[in-house]
Amino acid sequence: MDSQITLLPVTIEELPKFKEELQAAFMKGLQDSYPGAENPTEMGPIPSEEDMQHSLYAEGVVILHIVLAGEKVGGVVLRINEETQRNEVDFLYISADGKGLGTKAWAAIEVTFPKTKVWELHTPYFEKRNIHFYVNKCGFHIVEFNHKGNPGPNVEGEEPESDEEYEFFRFEKVMKPESS
Repeated sequence: MDSQITLLPVTIEELPKFKEELQAAFMKGLQDSYPGAENPTEMGPIPSEEDMQHSLYAEGVVILHIVLAGEKVGGVVLRINEETQRNEVDFLYISADGKGLGTKAWAAIEVTFPKTKVWELHTPYFEKRNIHFYVNKCGFHIVEFNHKGNPGPNVEGEEPESDEEYEFFRFEKVMKPESS
């Protein structure tokens, strides 16, 4: 079996299914983080419809399927700033079981966007798997902890229902310049 990851654009027609799969993967991550918690689906979809709309229709958005051996195994929502090449990962998910797919997917993203100078992303403080993945597997560094006292730029006049709603790590990966 070919273990090569490829990235394919998500079409407009595929967006509803892509959103469903992304939300299902994120919900599974929440349930895995809080196995004894009450039904987290009562909170509504994660990410919220508002967060999804904000990301999927942002300037510079690139929405891609992560494909392994012809099968869609995940997806990624990126914001590519062609001018600064300071690019953001809004959402990255793997829906298939399998060790190493996320690392291979991240490598494919870096190859696809070689001009990137800095990658940035946010992940909730409780997502230990994400923190491990981004720091230990992909080479990101935690550069900021967003919380109620330091909510970060994405919170505009919102009042959270709990302190945890603001608790995110901001990660960066500074890319090495290509040798000429």
